[in-house]
Amino acid sequence: MNIMKKIILIAAMAVMSVAASAQNFKWAYVDFNEIIMLMPEMDSARATMEENQKTNEEILMAMYEEYQTKAQQYQQKAESWTPAIRESKEKEIMEIQTRLEQTQQSLQQELQQLQQNLQAPIYEKAQNTVNELAKAKGMAVVFEKSSLLYLDPAQGTDLTPEARKALGIAEGRTLETLQAELQAKAQAAQAQMQ
Repeated sequence: MNIMKKIILIAAMAVMSVAASAQNFKWAYVDFNEIIMLMPEMDSARATMEENQKTNEEILMAMYEEYQTKAQQYQQKAESWTPAIRESKEKEIMEIQTRLEQTQQSLQQELQQLQQNLQAPIYEKAQNTVNELAKAKGMAVVFEKSSLLYLDPAQGTDLTPEARKALGIAEGRTLETLQAELQAKAQAAQAQMQ
């Protein structure tokens, strides 16, 4: 019986120790997507991506126009050509089409690689900023706000406002204002094309 009392006493002390440490457990959350999307560096990355996308589209359009010209020429003159010329022109058109498809794939891969190269330092800077803020506040853990099923803001600390300030995000700039900026830019570009 004496051993049983010792076991109960040890268990009770362990529960009290866990409860005491849980009261000292400090945690925070941050809207990481928001700060990433609104960082000035991300604006620069988006501009670089748009510029490269535009250049890629111009390259592909020139190749497509060459393909269209050759295909139309073939349709108009095929009946007047000898079988050898027709075969040569068909081969030429197929080669242009293959080259167009390969160039499109290559440009897409290059664009994806560029995006990764541009975004990696942005993510790293945001992560380092959150880490520094969390350490300065003595946080044990920081959660991504969007992945939490339940959040009681009174129980944790929202590091998003401080992270925004540390990363140079303009006050009042939100994901909604960013979306409006991007839509206005897209509409302006579309109107310019017409």
